Amino acid sequence: MPVPGAVRMACVTGGNGYIASALVKMLLEKGYAVKTTVRDPGDMEKNSHLKRLQALGHLEVLRADLDEEGSFDEAVAGCHYAFLVAAPVNLASENPEEEQIGPAVRGTLNVLRSCAKAGTVKRVILTSSAAAVVPSGRGSPRGDGGGRVLDEETWPDVHYLVANKPVTWGYCVSKVLLEKAACRFAEEHGISLVTVCPAVTVGAAPAPKVHISVPASLSLLSGDEASLGVLKGAEALFGGVPMVDVDDLCRAEIFVAEKEASSGRYICCGLNTTVVELARFLAHKYPQYNVETNLSGGAPVVREAGQGRVPVQVQDPR
Repeated sequence: MPVPGAVRMACVTGGNGYIASALVKMLLEKGYAVKTTVRDPGDMEKNSHLKRLQALGHLEVLRADLDEEGSFDEAVAGCHYAFLVAAPVNLASENPEEEQIGPAVRGTLNVLRSCAKAGTVKRVILTSSAAAVVPSGRGSPRGDGGGRVLDEETWPDVHYLVANKPVTWGYCVSKVLLEKAACRFAEEHGISLVTVCPAVTVGAAPAPKVHISVPASLSLLSGDEASLGVLKGAEALFGGVPMVDVDDLCRAEIFVAEKEASSGRYICCGLNTTVVELARFLAHKYPQYNVETNLSGGAPVVREAGQGRVPVQVQDPR
């Protein structure tokens, strides 16, 4: 079915992912025509939610693969905005350079090449991560925490991460390098690029399966020790647990797409808390789950985000 010329069209990569599925839904609700990409459109176990979302508006589901140059050409053709959400995530990888970092950078550049070729894309919105903002560790020249306020000018020390290989180092490095590669490409090809760096993202989304942030945030209720370890790892990494609701994140992404003055990077964070404070909150709200509150951790640090660019206040975890 053809799309009327006056309708805004957006491409969202990785439509069977958690954040991307919520973004597709919100764009459709706002009247956008949407193209989204998945590796196998015929896999209904992963993509059934996209068929349901087609009831909300014009949604095309197209095949594309981050590893295949040119496979995003059809998806971005005719689009006004391209939301780059898909990226490889493998926190347990034993070879992050080959399995996460390299594919993340190559995949991002593959989509950007398609955007440059399309000639219709007014702005590219890259979903990165607050992991591309946090300090690298106490041994790094920039990573002592110490109550510093991190902002969009802050970057981890990649050399420190590669040399010392702390937990999730591959994920952090992949986000930093794909961001910087995207910025260079955008500058060289005259593409308007805006990057959003979300904190730990929580909340309901259409995708049938969720990974990492949602199971981690629910681990105090579920009792899943592995997921609780991820939550505690985030606390150690950030010096607290910065969180954002997935709908707020999607609203932010659409806002920076439409706002002509948007540029550079934006941290998206609605709340800074701790594992202990989360446990106390959940124990009070859901007493039937017998949430363990006798957890090690520092004093709770809870702040609501203000307007505009949102700094992440990092507490010294020592």
